[in-house]
Amino acid sequence: MILSDRSPPSFRDELPGSADVVVVGGGVIGVSTAWFLARRGVDVLVLEKGRVAGEQSSRNWGWIRKQGRDPDELPIAMESQEIWAGLDAEIGEDVGFARRGIAYLADTEEQLARHAQWLDVAEQHQLDTRLLTGPEVDALIQGPPGRYAGALYTPSDARAEPFVAVPALARAVQRAGGRIVEDCAVRGVEFQGGAVSGVVTERGKVRASVAVCAGGAWSSLLLRHLGLDLPQLTVRATVARTAPAPDIFDGGASAPGLGFRRRADGGYTLAFPGSNEHFVGLDSFRYLPRFARTLAGSARGIRLRFDDDLPGRMTPQRWTDDRESPFERARVLNPRPSAPALLRIREAVARRLPALDRLRLVEAWAGMIDVTPDVVPVMDEVEGRRGLFVATGFSGHGFGIGPGAGKVMANLVLGESPGHDLSRFRFSRFTDGTPMRPGPGL
Repeated sequence: MILSDRSPPSFRDELPGSADVVVVGGGVIGVSTAWFLARRGVDVLVLEKGRVAGEQSSRNWGWIRKQGRDPDELPIAMESQEIWAGLDAEIGEDVGFARRGIAYLADTEEQLARHAQWLDVAEQHQLDTRLLTGPEVDALIQGPPGRYAGALYTPSDARAEPFVAVPALARAVQRAGGRIVEDCAVRGVEFQGGAVSGVVTERGKVRASVAVCAGGAWSSLLLRHLGLDLPQLTVRATVARTAPAPDIFDGGASAPGLGFRRRADGGYTLAFPGSNEHFVGLDSFRYLPRFARTLAGSARGIRLRFDDDLPGRMTPQRWTDDRESPFERARVLNPRPSAPALLRIREAVARRLPALDRLRLVEAWAGMIDVTPDVVPVMDEVEGRRGLFVATGFSGHGFGIGPGAGKVMANLVLGESPGHDLSRFRFSRFTDGTPMRPGPGL
């Protein structure tokens, strides 16, 4: 199910000489942006160096949540969830969407009190989020009684199948008239008079007046090539899936040391929250000081590692557009899953979900999450570079918010109101002295 650079390409449109909009990156954000543009009759081209949804867009937990969102992200996430709910009918394909609820489980009253702090945000937005008592958790999630002090629970939160949903949406882009080309890296963006005039790919140039950088973990490198500074680090997160299993809980849940959700195939996706690892490389020395608050104990703690040969960790930082770029040398980031994280997943399952204890893990994988210092994305047009838009840095929140973010970006490209307050997500916040305020998130 997990794609790599050895997976055969599925999207092979011819590279045109021109397009209205070029989207760089075939993940959920880029594809969603293209979808909303194509529906409006825009000649949109998606260029993907490797495979559509080959990286984190197919490797995530599959949660589509409002719960626990940064308050500034939440309105977009709420709209995104409604887009997800109608997507099957809209595109004519099943993306696995189901509202089955999401729970943040607490072992102690102290943990439960921390979860409860988010209730003020939920109330402001009239969400159905509520606190569950320990016995209510026992009734919701099958297993030995008395395991939890309680939970924060949002029944209307949902799930979808990442490796199914994003390619399905990409096919819908094509049916709407958009074009998608895999194995086609963008080496650079050209400007005339301070405005985008085209993109340079490994297969040639494409004239365009708009380029949208939605390159996920690769965005900082591309933008730096254009003379722009985006502080971004990548962290490895390990995930596994089981064979079909007994029905423990049909939604998604996160407990200390274990995240799990029911899958459409009857198995479970399992993860170990808090196992995110940053492998120190060239970007680390450039950007780590800006991540001081995140590393000091934000909701997304990151552990530093020095002992791995992860591809791209020491990626060359300079190239010319007429030569092979780093994007062609690493088509798909496919890091090895963490053996310690898989062991902890097994131990946590045995303790928390004994009915699944001896269940076979049929696949394990890792993905590289792109993280910003304040753990929220950039959604903006770059000042002084007319026609260059950036939609990246979703910090592990991207799958669920993807369609909503795509609609926002399409509106921006078309010169229309984005429909939401995007001041928190402006590109300039990293250089205008704005204090980095890590938001909540899982």
